[in-house]
Amino acid sequence: MKTNRLFFIDAVRAFAIIMMLQGHFIDTLLAPEYRDTDSTIFQIWSYFRGITAPTFFTISGIIFTYLLMKSKKKGQAPERIRKGLLRGLLLIAIGYGLRAPVFEWITGSFRTYFLVIDVLQCIGLSIIITVGIYYLTFKKSLIFSILMLILGISIFIMEPWYRELDTTGIPLVFANYLSKSNGSIFTILPWLGYMSIGAFIASLFYRYVGNEKFKPILVSGLIIIGALLIYNSSQFLMWMYRWSDIKILKDVAYYNYLFTRLGNVLILLGIFYALERFVKNQMIFKIGQKTLSIYVVHFIIIYGSLTGLGLSQLIGKTLNPYQAAVGAILFIIIVCLISLYGIKTNAFIYKKLRGFIK
Repeated sequence: MKTNRLFFIDAVRAFAIIMMLQGHFIDTLLAPEYRDTDSTIFQIWSYFRGITAPTFFTISGIIFTYLLMKSKKKGQAPERIRKGLLRGLLLIAIGYGLRAPVFEWITGSFRTYFLVIDVLQCIGLSIIITVGIYYLTFKKSLIFSILMLILGISIFIMEPWYRELDTTGIPLVFANYLSKSNGSIFTILPWLGYMSIGAFIASLFYRYVGNEKFKPILVSGLIIIGALLIYNSSQFLMWMYRWSDIKILKDVAYYNYLFTRLGNVLILLGIFYALERFVKNQMIFKIGQKTLSIYVVHFIIIYGSLTGLGLSQLIGKTLNPYQAAVGAILFIIIVCLISLYGIKTNAFIYKKLRGFIK
């Protein structure tokens, strides 16, 4: 029986979460004297670490929007929209919860650091925004697709305007979504841009995935456009600046990391989609579908979330490259085993929230 399930998406999610695990482990525990930017190995590691977050945000946009658009065909759109809003709120709540200094609160110490924004809050808010746009354009899916593409590109182009955004006067809980000045790891801009591009790609799957020519065309398109973004987007932006005299295009061209990383992501998607039949592995699917559990478990182990005692406190930046490499492999295995077989984070939390709402 033919299915329109996007099997390669779970493989990309599994790849991204594994890259995140090793990236966080090594970055947290590798001794400073071994962070040699002239080393080829360190450069390769830094490259993959740099594309992990863009990949994860783009994939999140693809899978969430694809399921959202498919639900319309099945007459289940209202339920999927509710689930999407719940999912977004859940991710935001977990994001704050992982940084909640419970023991400090018990002793009467209250700091604002737990209000800093990380990846979960940004994905959660991006999902809520995507749901809102989809709801407003519900009867015109083509308009939704175009809007998401324009939104993603616009966010990337406007990056110089919000790079050093002054949030003075804005309440901290909101300011942290817009600025890193108070310690936020991620901000809604530019990461909403990757989610929006992912939503646009999802709309292509929704419209054409049943067409026999779609896969070779999309694979070729992703790889070609990705390569153009990596090697030619800066030149194109400078050409646009000379033609239009719009200064922001020049500013983006001189600090063009968003479009180049998007190019990396598109090539990665193209490769995984081309090799989809080779990555249909049950373990890969399980890892790809349990990314929230894996994220929560790894956060607790590395950063000592809730307990205040993790590897960053126990070991710190003391490992040499060999220790870090072996440790990263063991860390990935342990976190995945705990997440897949030891706990039921997703199911447990969703069950409790649904019961509470009802």
